Amino acid sequence: MAIDRTPCLIVTGPTATGKTRLAVALARKYRGEIVSADSRQVYRGLDIGTGKDLQEYGSGDQRVPAHLLDVVNPGEEFHLFRFVQLAREAIEDISSRDRLPVIVGGSPLYLQALLDGYALEGAGPDPAWRQELEELSDAQLLEMLRQQAAPELLARTDLTQRRRVIRALEIARSGGGNFPREGLHNTLILAPKYPRAVCHQRIELRLDQRLAQGLPEEVERLHQQGLSWEKMDWLGLEYRCLAQYFQGQLSWPEMRQTLLARIRQFCKRQDIWFRKMEREGKQIHWLPEGDFALACRLTEEWLSGQSGFCTR
Repeated sequence: MAIDRTPCLIVTGPTATGKTRLAVALARKYRGEIVSADSRQVYRGLDIGTGKDLQEYGSGDQRVPAHLLDVVNPGEEFHLFRFVQLAREAIEDISSRDRLPVIVGGSPLYLQALLDGYALEGAGPDPAWRQELEELSDAQLLEMLRQQAAPELLARTDLTQRRRVIRALEIARSGGGNFPREGLHNTLILAPKYPRAVCHQRIELRLDQRLAQGLPEEVERLHQQGLSWEKMDWLGLEYRCLAQYFQGQLSWPEMRQTLLARIRQFCKRQDIWFRKMEREGKQIHWLPEGDFALACRLTEEWLSGQSGFCTR
């Protein structure tokens, strides 16, 4: 079966809504395997801060297989083009064994690349040229990109992320851009949903849990193993703010409050992306408070029309 018609269950949604737990439960129930679509869970050692929740997958014979977790070391580069390649390989492998690919994650660019059939093409990173670009201001980089990038490449670049602007400049310089490929057109998209105020409460509770469960120690350990503070900043959110704390740039209360605000801002950006998906015609089945029974009913109705799958 061509990958564009391969049945794929997608579990997405705003941060801190229980996507991993729901996806694993569905994979366990419907003979599935997880494909992570998270831009940071590909890094080894970034466990607590990225919310890998490895305990959710189980252990031994009861463990649900997961793909695209712990793919590269944190000092290495990992780009959208490589993600799409690996994700497509994982989907084809899972489907070839008559199992259900369950894609889970809230990284908008990664999910959109799979759904819409676009990947970023272009040469690999150019360290020498990157060094030259690092000496330019954000405004200068943005102006260069606007002058050089193809419209679709520009539209799909997060212009608020300096590292993504630099990567897009590399792609534009090599003559690359977005090119159409087979997307995923046989999907069911499920998303846990909570009221905004509840979602903000869940974000704060989860943050405090992660800080108490060893996130600061994780950041210290990564730094002792050779991950620079600059790279921590590049990894964003939890790693950026804790790096600033350990360097004395933020007090503990300042770090926590800054991080909380940034995670909530990230949640808002995700909401904007989901609304864009729906405007583009993609149907998202919102699950009030992650309603598992509703998720099962929708999944069974969808799978009943797929050959090779049994819902019981």
